[in-house]
Formats: sequence, structure tokens, C-alpha cells
Amino acid sequence: MKPPSLRPPGWLSEFRAFLMRGNVVDLAVGIIIGAAFTGIVQSLVKDIFTPVIGLLLGGIDFTNIFITLKGQHYATLAEAQKAGSPTMNVGLFLNAVIQFVIVGLVIFWIVKLISKLHAKPAEAAAEPPAPTQSELLLTEIRDLLAGGRTMSPPPSGLPPSTMI
Repeated sequence: MKPPSLRPPGWLSEFRAFLMRGNVVDLAVGIIIGAAFTGIVQSLVKDIFTPVIGLLLGGIDFTNIFITLKGQHYATLAEAQKAGSPTMNVGLFLNAVIQFVIVGLVIFWIVKLISKLHAKPAEAAAEPPAPTQSELLLTEIRDLLAGGRTMSPPPSGLPPSTMI
């Protein structure tokens, strides 16, 4: 007796086709690169921008800008969290806003650069080329047939046409 063969369900092939579409793969690559980029931006804000901004504002450490909700005073955020005091972490929020602005600016410039790299369609010429002698004659014949007018003399170099 032959064992029954296992057939994958029909939706499995559809799901596989969905995953292998170009835009899904591109999205996955974008998410992975975005996660790596987030680490770089966090370090840039935490290790470079925040200390410089804090120095310009009189030596303020943004991570230690917080408000305790129970009224006790702690020197650092770490001490307040160790004591279990609820805090509003204003400095950490400011760091997140700075990170968001930096990511937004970088994405803006990347999109701008990519759009410049795309080939621009050829711009229309300012003036269309002059019609050829054949085109002029065909236009006159069309006008003659449509309106019953007489033809003008032919352009130079062509034999005179007969009147209809």
C-alpha cells in the first residue's frame, strides 16, 4: 500500500508568491536598514548633539531633566527610578524629538537625492521644427479641398502645381 502524499495547502503557494514580490522584499530590506540607522541616530543624538546643546544651555544633561510626580527631589533620573518614584522624563522626550528631526532630515535628503538621480524626461523644444516642403504642400492641398480656396505659389525649387 502506498502512503498518502502530503500536498501543501493552496494558500501556501499564494503566501510564498506574496512574500517574494519585489515591494515586500524591498520593505523588509528598508526595515532592516532603518533599524541599523536608528542605532546610529540614537548615538549621534545621545553622544554628540545632546552634550553640545546641553553645554550651550549651561551644562544641562538632558537625560536628567525630569519631574518626580510624588514631590521628592532626586539628583539624577537613575536615583529616582531606583527609588521607584514615578517620573515624567522630559529630557528623554527631548532626545526622542531631536532623533525624530534628524531622521526626518536624513530621509528628506535621501529622497531628494534619489529623485535627482532618476532620469528626467526630455524637455519639449521651445520651438517646433519648421515644416518640410512636402508638409507645406500637403497642408495647402488639405486647405484647398476643405475650403475651395486657391493655392499659393509653391515653395522655391518645386514645380508649379495645377489648380483643381
